[in-house]
Amino acid sequence: MAVLFVFVDGIGVGKNNTDNPLASEKLHSFSLFTGQNGVHSGCNERDESGILFKKIDANLDVEGLPQSGTGQTALFTGINASKKIGKHFGPFPHSEIKPLLRKKSLFHKVIEMGKSAHFLNAYPDIFFKKSEKRNRWSCTTLMTKSANLHLNRLQDVLDEKAITAEIVQSAWRSMLNLDVPSIDPEDAAGRALNALNAYDLVLYEYYLTDKAGHAQDREMADKVLMVLDRFLMRIKKNKKPDDTLVICSDHGNIEDLSTKTHTRNPVPLFVAGDTEPFKRAASILDVTPGILRVLEKS
Repeated sequence: MAVLFVFVDGIGVGKNNTDNPLASEKLHSFSLFTGQNGVHSGCNERDESGILFKKIDANLDVEGLPQSGTGQTALFTGINASKKIGKHFGPFPHSEIKPLLRKKSLFHKVIEMGKSAHFLNAYPDIFFKKSEKRNRWSCTTLMTKSANLHLNRLQDVLDEKAITAEIVQSAWRSMLNLDVPSIDPEDAAGRALNALNAYDLVLYEYYLTDKAGHAQDREMADKVLMVLDRFLMRIKKNKKPDDTLVICSDHGNIEDLSTKTHTRNPVPLFVAGDTEPFKRAASILDVTPGILRVLEKS
């Protein structure tokens, strides 16, 4: 019994209109969870036959627009990082909440349970050079480093054991001139499923959704969502029955292309597998505790 947590940056539950690329029947994965045309505010919450869809809060009783630094810290620790510093903050974690990621993250808690954890994303050498020079790490990489877990690099991609940020490896070829092959989303999903056979918890982060939202670029939004959709569908169809797939976000954004900012919309929580620990989830603070409860059963 293992958990694959796919963190999708910047997807909220918005209106069912033309500004919302998530409200599309072409997104088969989200439609599978909602039973409607993608995901939007008109979709009813659902919990049946090992499938759960809930709309959960990302504002955390703090005014202003949710941001990635505090939102992701809250998502990955179950602690209200925004309230701790009295504001939403991002994109990187605020200095006062870094200790949460260094000592109390989902990875730390899984390891304390005597179980294994793995971060599936890979990063090019230039990322490590810049991050080490500035000593500025994202929430996911900071908690991975702090838990003494491996951060994947180019060789891990070539060995087909890791996935790049855009899933299909295209940016590593076109923007970084790295000699890696282009792959299909389904091939990347196979890597995720292989990792799920080796670890109790696997985390994958997809941030291009947030980037497309900020750009207010419908063509880009549709493209990155379609790649994600194919990736998720292959995982959902081929995961073991006793494994659990969890999909959630840190704040809204791409669901409203009429604005380039984040939103205060709720975010979707999708679960396929053991849905029981997530039935009463009300905010992003409840995701890490839910994952831990799933793993406690194994």
